[in-house]
Amino acid sequence: MSIKSKLAIPFANAIRKQVYKWANNPVETQEKVFQYLIKNAKNTAFGKDHQFDEIQNYKDFKERVPVNDYEGIRAYVDRMVKGESDVLWKGRPLYYAKTSGTTSGAKYIPITKESMPTHIKAARNALLFYITETGDASFVDGKMIFLQGSPVLTDLNGVQLGRLSGIVAHYVPSYLQKNRLPSWETNCIEDWETKVDAIVDETIDQDMSVISGIPSWVQMYFERLHAKTGKTIAELFPKFNFFIYGGVNFAPYKHKFESLIGKKIDYIELYPASEGFIAYQDSQSEPGMLLQLNSGIFYEFIPADQFFDENPPRLSIGEVALGVNYVIILNTTAGLWGYNIGDTVEFTSVSPYRIKVTGRIKHFISAFGEHVIGKEVEKALNDALAKHGGSVSEFTVAPQVTPKEGLPYHEWFLEFDEEPEDMDAFAASIDAAMQKQNIYYFDLIEGAVLRPLVITKVQKGGFHEYMKSIGKFGGQNKIPQLSDNRKIADVLENFTL
Repeated sequence: MSIKSKLAIPFANAIRKQVYKWANNPVETQEKVFQYLIKNAKNTAFGKDHQFDEIQNYKDFKERVPVNDYEGIRAYVDRMVKGESDVLWKGRPLYYAKTSGTTSGAKYIPITKESMPTHIKAARNALLFYITETGDASFVDGKMIFLQGSPVLTDLNGVQLGRLSGIVAHYVPSYLQKNRLPSWETNCIEDWETKVDAIVDETIDQDMSVISGIPSWVQMYFERLHAKTGKTIAELFPKFNFFIYGGVNFAPYKHKFESLIGKKIDYIELYPASEGFIAYQDSQSEPGMLLQLNSGIFYEFIPADQFFDENPPRLSIGEVALGVNYVIILNTTAGLWGYNIGDTVEFTSVSPYRIKVTGRIKHFISAFGEHVIGKEVEKALNDALAKHGGSVSEFTVAPQVTPKEGLPYHEWFLEFDEEPEDMDAFAASIDAAMQKQNIYYFDLIEGAVLRPLVITKVQKGGFHEYMKSIGKFGGQNKIPQLSDNRKIADVLENFTL
């Protein structure tokens, strides 16, 4: 055991004690964060517009600050992007994290000098908690790979712009730099096919101990390694014992992963977002992820079944309950206020507070991290019908994560009243429209993680028969136009042509 791994154990134990000190005082911790946020933002444009100087408590805050999405604060972000200071948070951001927009193109999420360290500490602490639980820090002596976006950043009126994973790549601790793979040059490769091949070449004979990334990307990496060597990942990397992931539901990938790896391993789930690092898995034996209550985020929770009511309840941490699906709302040191990131969560524990991500408040597909929403699929379909003719009575879209052959894809189940003359051109138009609207979907197609969508034709009346088969025919029952799993698709296949 090296000096580095020996020192990691007492350091991990010390950090664990610090974390559980605030985790075991959740209400007090969140109150301190709340007061800090209000104090430091009261002289910003947003703070003045919403009378932060008159806010004494959470009740005052709710009366003055509405729940927002990106469009709700877009005017303020536009002012920041143009160079104005003290808009949503004091000063100017360090970075903008570029993410996919839901209604009007890309979003620019501010990251400040106060919020940036919380992203790094949370990721680090997830590893430290694993050390304290297992007593094993030997992995710090092996090579570590973090499959992520390019760290190349661009300038946007004096502020650096990039994807969150690319920004975080600039903050890998110096004591891990010698262990870190791939090389900087490889990490900067934009084309994913080329990048994966380069990563395979760089890592194939290395002593890999930690692998992290979005499951769909890592699965491709594993498949390339297996294709080149004929060996399992466990045979190639005997010291690889745990995988770090976040951003998507891992369940559809787990069987394939374990087949490629060739042994059972541990998993560490993270809940990072451009808007803030929300939670990480602090235990291999307890379900859920530890909510980061001391990381510059004041959380609110709205019961998901009441979210679209005229005046839904907004709850602080001390008011939540187990077994309830909540929309999670953020207020942050990056200047996001009453911000709905669109996710729903459920508490798995309240001592300490742990959560699991249950989905999105609206129907969506993000099996590969693409965050496709209903508005995008509706527009793509309508544009293609306008261009090629035909009409569709019902449709739904689902991911096909494990096809019998070829790359995964989005499967579009369409019940036509009238079919377009050229079905191939029709499908290509839909796919092109999806790529144009959604930057993540574009990246997945370009990177050959996904192949273009596949249309499956549903027989006439097939959707009605499907609804009958599940006991939801008629009335106010509607079939979701898209879903993040194949619960609908697998049944609907019984009614296809």
